Amino acid sequence: MATALIDGITTHYELIGSGPPLLMFSPGGFDATLEKWKTLGVYGRTNLLDHLSQSYTCITFDRREAGESAGRVERVSWAHYVEQGRALLEHLNIERAHIMGGCMGCSPVLAFGVAHPEATRSLVLYWPVGGAKYRVNGNLRFAEHLAYVHREGLEGVVALVKAEGKTFGSDARVGPWGSVIGRDPAFAKTYAAQDADRYKLLVTAMGRDLMDRDTAPGAEPEDLLRLDLPALVVPGHDDNHATSAARYLEECLPGSEYWDATVAEQTGETAPAKVLEFLDRVTATTKA
Repeated sequence: MATALIDGITTHYELIGSGPPLLMFSPGGFDATLEKWKTLGVYGRTNLLDHLSQSYTCITFDRREAGESAGRVERVSWAHYVEQGRALLEHLNIERAHIMGGCMGCSPVLAFGVAHPEATRSLVLYWPVGGAKYRVNGNLRFAEHLAYVHREGLEGVVALVKAEGKTFGSDARVGPWGSVIGRDPAFAKTYAAQDADRYKLLVTAMGRDLMDRDTAPGAEPEDLLRLDLPALVVPGHDDNHATSAARYLEECLPGSEYWDATVAEQTGETAPAKVLEFLDRVTATTKA
């Protein structure tokens, strides 16, 4: 385990395995911690990280405002998450890497490819979030937090975090900075002292930016259509990972390969083999 200071925000990261670098944007929604690659749903069930790290240097990290990483109250966008990943590569003296995301981690991967194609060898998009239900539920999550701030104030948010120790992923009332409030008393004090009305405007805009479409968010389709990068799309099939979102990415990414496998067919044998076959093929045909 290690840390890097990125734009004044501490990022908690870990390097696992050896070989070509693979930057991995964690799954888990707003609780995107590096442990989720081993414990969460399909990623734990298929042991993806264990298999990938046998051939690649897997760079896993807690997304800002999650886990042991720090945060800052600002209008966080996909571009902010991209900057965290790009600067982490720079910190590690890595000029180019495969970029992989799971769940909500797929959205910054898309944005990363658009913003930094020269630093990207390939994109792996495993269970991209998206779909009408995802947008509706995501906007409700932000609305629930805003309603709690309106009723209880920012001091009430801090008190709730201290009393129950939950994060935005497990309790929408605590908001996007719940994890940092729980870990950092100085941050919690500053958070509670800010102007609540200005804060509510910021959070409203942030939620609208992140949950802005009924398909996979992260980058505009016109930008994806111009992207000349190999990509592997692995579909999910539930309220947060609509299969339609994965198909949308297949349509928008000219160099994409769509693995038409049901969730049941994505096993500990098939899923790692599919991702490794893709990465190995791209690695063999592109420059480091």
